[in-house]
Amino acid sequence: MQIGLIGLQNSGKTTLFNALSVKSSEGLNQQKPEVSRAVVKVPDVRLDKLTEFFNPKSKVFATLEVIDIPGLQVSDDNKVKITSDFLNKVKNNNALLYVVRQFENDTVPHPEVSINTVRDIEFLETEFLFADMALIENRIEKLHKDVLKLKNDQLQKELTLFKKMQTHVEKELPLREMVLDENEKKLLSGYQFLTIKPLIIGINFDENTKDEVESFIKNIQQKFSKYPLIIIPFFAQFEYELTQLSEEEAEIFKTDFGIQESAFTRILRTSYELLGLQSFFTVGEDECRAWTIKKNMTAQDAAGVIHTDFYDRFIRAEVVHYEDYLLHPSFAKCKEAGTWRLEGKEYLVKDGDILNIRHS
Repeated sequence: MQIGLIGLQNSGKTTLFNALSVKSSEGLNQQKPEVSRAVVKVPDVRLDKLTEFFNPKSKVFATLEVIDIPGLQVSDDNKVKITSDFLNKVKNNNALLYVVRQFENDTVPHPEVSINTVRDIEFLETEFLFADMALIENRIEKLHKDVLKLKNDQLQKELTLFKKMQTHVEKELPLREMVLDENEKKLLSGYQFLTIKPLIIGINFDENTKDEVESFIKNIQQKFSKYPLIIIPFFAQFEYELTQLSEEEAEIFKTDFGIQESAFTRILRTSYELLGLQSFFTVGEDECRAWTIKKNMTAQDAAGVIHTDFYDRFIRAEVVHYEDYLLHPSFAKCKEAGTWRLEGKEYLVKDGDILNIRHS
C-alpha cells in the first residue's frame, strides 16, 4: 500500500519524508530525481510486547510504502499550478498526506507569499475536484452512447452511479464522502479518482506555537464543517531531530516538549486505518511478525498472506487475541482460560489476533 506525500514548495513535506524514511526498512536508497520512496515500518506496541515475551531472533513490523511526490510547481507569475504529470503520480497512491504550512520564516518564502492554511487546503481539494469532474463527465458521455448501442444492464448501472457522483461533486464535496455499497465500489475499482482517496491533512507548525495548535485545528475543522477533515498537526524539524536520537533520548525529548507520541507514529497508524488495514501476528522463538491484511479477511485468506501454499492447504487456525495473551501470557494458560480456540476457514480475523495456521 502506498501513501503519497504532497504539498506546496517549502511546506516541510520533504523534511517529513526524511523523518519517516530514517526509520524505514529500506532507508533512502530508492531516491530518484523524479520521486523518492521508502518502505516504512508501522510502529506497533503490541509487536514490541510480544517480542518481550518470546525473545525471538527477529522482529518484523508491518510496512507501508511512502512516496514523496514532487510536481506542485510555481509559474512565472508566482502562481502554483497543477501539472498532468503531478496528477498522474498522485493517482498511483492508495492514500494521500497533504502537508500544509503554518510556520513563518522569512528566509523560506511561501509560493503564495503569505501563510494561509485554509487557502492551501481549498486549493488542492478544488483542483482534485475539477480533475474528477472532468473524468466523470467524459465517462457519462461515453456511457450514454454505449447504453443506447449495447442495451447492457451493467453499463446502465454504471451510468446511474456516475450521474450520482456528478451530482455529489457539483456540490463541491469529495467523493470520499459518498456512501457506496459493495457493488458500486466494484464498479469504480478500475478508476483512479483523486477525491475518493483517503486524505490526511498534515499541518506543519512552528515549534514556538505549540500551545496554539489545538485551538487552531478546531478553527480549521469548523471552516470545513460541510465535510470532516482528518488533521494531524506536526513540527517537521522536531520530528526529524527525533529520528537522530536513540529511543531513550527521544522519549526524554518528547516528554520535555510535552507530547506522548511522535507525528510519525500518528500519521502511519492513521494511514493504516484509513486504508482499511489491520494486523495479525505470528509468534515464536525464531520470529515475531506483524502481517498486514484488509479488514474482514478470513483465516484462510490470512494463511495465504503468510504463504500462498497455506491457502489451499489450510486446515484450521489456532487463535488467541493479543489482549487475552497479555492476561494469560502463554498458550497453555490461554487454553486453561478458554481464550485459545480453533477456527475454520471462514473465521474473520480480528485486528490483534495471534494466529498459528494448521495446514496439510
